[in-house]
Amino acid sequence: METNYRETLQADFDAFDISEELGFILEEPLTHLPDYYRVWLDLANNLAHLIESRKLRDLVHKMPVLSPHLLSNHRELRLAHLALGFICMGYVWQEGQHEPAQILPKALAWPYWLISRRLGLPPILTYADSVLANWKLKDPTGDMEIGNMDLIFSFPGGESCRGFFMVSLLVEMAGSSGITGALEVMHAVKISDLIGIQKGLIKVTQSLRKMKETFQLMHNHVEPNAFHGTLRIFVSGWRDNPMLPRGLLYEGVSNEPILLSGGSAAQSSAIQCFDALLCIQHEGETGAFLTRMRDYMPPAHRQLIETLSVCPSLRDFITTCSSSDLCQAYNSCVSALVDLRSYHLNTVAKYVLVPGNRAISMGCPLRGVGTALNTTGTGGSDLMVFLKSVRNTTQRALILERPTTSRET
Repeated sequence: METNYRETLQADFDAFDISEELGFILEEPLTHLPDYYRVWLDLANNLAHLIESRKLRDLVHKMPVLSPHLLSNHRELRLAHLALGFICMGYVWQEGQHEPAQILPKALAWPYWLISRRLGLPPILTYADSVLANWKLKDPTGDMEIGNMDLIFSFPGGESCRGFFMVSLLVEMAGSSGITGALEVMHAVKISDLIGIQKGLIKVTQSLRKMKETFQLMHNHVEPNAFHGTLRIFVSGWRDNPMLPRGLLYEGVSNEPILLSGGSAAQSSAIQCFDALLCIQHEGETGAFLTRMRDYMPPAHRQLIETLSVCPSLRDFITTCSSSDLCQAYNSCVSALVDLRSYHLNTVAKYVLVPGNRAISMGCPLRGVGTALNTTGTGGSDLMVFLKSVRNTTQRALILERPTTSRET
């Protein structure tokens, strides 16, 4: 029985491109491509300096148009998508909020578009790029902890840039056991295995608590003014963005500008998996935005969210099976997700609203995002309205009238 259980889980890991240890994080990302693509990596590896010295756009204009045909496997494609994504963001936002590029040159746009099609990702820097595939170990024999990790590519912002992406990665890693727990619950519900459901939910709850605990590292590694005034513009997209209201024209790809959202925590497959597992359904504009964010996830990860969404309802199962133990396990899980979302909301206030309001009061001296996105997420959402909505909807999923019958053991 244990063998069949392990085989079932392993089949899920393979089908949904999940690592048991790392969840949705890309295992052992590459840092090198075939020499033909050296110009891409040369630019991406020196990106922060090239942006700060205002040289990036000129170098992109001199780039040859390279074919992606020599990229032969998934990890090569992910590294190329990451490199071109960083170059693209640097190119568009090099001059700050007042002079964003309106056109992405063909040497960047065309290969980026082709690589994106092969991966099933959009041609913009996504959370799956900048967080899940943008890490390396300083000592390959050491542990995955923040002191032994570094970014493959970086934007201006120094330690705050590194800290922002590294802490986000570690939060995802803390969620990995919860993904396994979600799969366990999914299979247990199908065979009405009450003990299996409870154990899986406990695993998800513990994982969510660890995610919140890990998220607190953000305060040690990211300085609010550096995040808001320097880094944030480089993860901003060109949909629902007042700085690029018509979108961005991809030369050689389309005759009309394309609208794409920037990287956002809403693109975290882990959080959307937990929503789907717990039957938390976000409605209206919030729900539509979260559903659209799935288009920015790797297809296999998106498929897991959709698989969990169409499974028999866990919440309905628990409300009808009269087990106070299961009800308590479910509510603990929902409460842990509420706590994580509340903490995220407060962190956003510290890193976006407070420095944004300060910039306004000082006449907006910041070169970067300035006031343009003070109340708007990098994905294009109305920031605080969206975050409060998802938190409150999660809270409403709690089962208030708990059954009185305990599980038979």
